[in-house]
Amino acid sequence: MALGLANAGADIAIAARNADKNAAAVSAIEATGRRAFAIPTDVTSDSDIDDMASRAIAHFGHVDILINNAGATVRKAPEDTTAAEWDNVLDVNLRAAFLSCRAIHPHFKAQGGGKIISIGSMFSIFGGGGSGVPYSSSKGGIVQLAKSFAVAWAGDNIQSNAILPGWFMTELTQAIPESQPERYDLINKRIPMGRWGTPTSFRARRYSWPVARRTT
Repeated sequence: MALGLANAGADIAIAARNADKNAAAVSAIEATGRRAFAIPTDVTSDSDIDDMASRAIAHFGHVDILINNAGATVRKAPEDTTAAEWDNVLDVNLRAAFLSCRAIHPHFKAQGGGKIISIGSMFSIFGGGGSGVPYSSSKGGIVQLAKSFAVAWAGDNIQSNAILPGWFMTELTQAIPESQPERYDLINKRIPMGRWGTPTSFRARRYSWPVARRTT
């Protein structure tokens, strides 16, 4: 998503915990000719989220798009899931999205608008027993969060939407083919194209998207 927006002309602030991954992301974005800035952020920390918003605004002058993409899961039967595991998934997937939107709202309102894109899942709609009850519950919440912000902040010219991807090969899912081969085969049979998506499928394409930071 960051590279897609960079290819569309956006400068990008990357907010994540892992310093090595932050550095790699910044290098990849800068290779497109756009500016990039890494902000070490643990989305389970209220202060880190507030710092993320203020530092991004200070660095670029303004921010036009917020993408809520942090994700965690625990793949256990619900009766085996601990309260701490439930809390962690909900904190990362849902609470952090709420806090990030709340942190950026004053800036969006002051500048006359902004865009919020929150990443849900097909489990926002379907039950996700195999992917863990906390995960599907949090992703269902993402849809209602996006709708609620859209209604609450429409008067501020802030648009809030959720994207519900199907199966993509990411760090969160890449273990499934080997650890759960029968489930992997079943998933493929239910996908019309017979395969999972990969983030790189879209990087080479150019779209006329709104950019994360206006250049004028």
